[in-house]
Amino acid sequence: MASTMANIKSEVLAAATTRWGQLIVGIICMVLIANLQYGWTLFVNPINKAHGWSIAEIQLAFSIFIALETWLTPVEGWIVDMLGARRGPKLMVAFGGIMVALGWIINSYAQSLEMLYLGAVVGGTGGGAVYATCVGQAVKWFPDRRGLAVGLTAAGYGAGAALSVVPIRAVIDAAGYETAFFWFGLVQGGIVFILAWLLRAPDVGETAGAAAPKVVQTTRSYTPWQVLATPVFWLLYLMFVMVSASGLMATAQIAPIAKDFNIGDTIVFFGATTLSAALIIDNLANGAARPLFGWISDYIGREYTMAIAFGLGGIAYWLLGSLGHAPWAFVLFAALIFLTWGEIFSLFPSTCTDTFGAKFATVNLSLLYTAKGASAFLVPVANLINSATGGWHMVFVATAIMNFVVVALALFVLKPLRHRLMAKG
Repeated sequence: MASTMANIKSEVLAAATTRWGQLIVGIICMVLIANLQYGWTLFVNPINKAHGWSIAEIQLAFSIFIALETWLTPVEGWIVDMLGARRGPKLMVAFGGIMVALGWIINSYAQSLEMLYLGAVVGGTGGGAVYATCVGQAVKWFPDRRGLAVGLTAAGYGAGAALSVVPIRAVIDAAGYETAFFWFGLVQGGIVFILAWLLRAPDVGETAGAAAPKVVQTTRSYTPWQVLATPVFWLLYLMFVMVSASGLMATAQIAPIAKDFNIGDTIVFFGATTLSAALIIDNLANGAARPLFGWISDYIGREYTMAIAFGLGGIAYWLLGSLGHAPWAFVLFAALIFLTWGEIFSLFPSTCTDTFGAKFATVNLSLLYTAKGASAFLVPVANLINSATGGWHMVFVATAIMNFVVVALALFVLKPLRHRLMAKG
């Protein structure tokens, strides 16, 4: 028995050292931190009911989480790259596992807004450590299939919460939101901590045998300071903010929107309410978008894929705002929003590494990822627009317009700018 267990352990460790094994470990880690963002909407109304804090005050915790989850990633990414291939990913993800567990445990005990915000700070710091490291792993291990690999990794984050929507709601209903925060935080963070010790980045020359990529990639490796000096980076940053803000508004507000449409508790199939069905399907669509559009971009190019995805996204926002008041329409159009939003987390990291090289990829894509943090502070604006206009219609109009503007920027500004930069070598 001991010999058999030793053989199994040896085989698992051997499989984890391959690039596909590393990708799978990264995806699992992303699944385990997905609830920090995508499960948040389940807690908003119970917290409001328990403490009487306004939705806007509670959603500030979400904005703080997103800000810390993104704005600290350049530091975390720099540490990963500086510690090296063997130590960096392990230590950073282990740290992240501890912090994400601690963040939700703090939330479970929060009796004041200040403590709730502290939980967001701790959880955001840990979530960013795991996210940045795992995405950095994908772009380094798969130069030939960068869009697909990043998409699969990001899909773990986008779709992972679908596995636990029903269990979290069940625990909240049966034992309170505090219990759900405590036990889901402890278990998820603990497993991330264990998996961290399997991770490593490729050694120099280890990916040399990969097939040639079908999209143009730079032969240079730009340092973070060089990246920040390019107009291409800041254009990507602006585009990321615009698309991310529209998606985060939907991500954080799905439960309140369903409630205001008076359809959240309507049964749609197999006993599932509109909100439960929407959250499960939305998370699956959000996850599927990342490898799907990442894979497409590996063949037709990043900018053309952006135009297709964000153009469909603009249409999706308009449809939900105008026609989403029926339960099935709400589920369908919300899913379309998530399907055409989640791919930013595969397209932008892939574009960044194609343009600026792989050597400093973790820190460079982390610099770009801070755009998500900047966009998070637009989330409460949706509540303000809703209060000022008496409905969600103008919120959806604004988000649709933002997506259409990004389509134009991708095709007519980003594409020629990147072409000129990469022509320099």
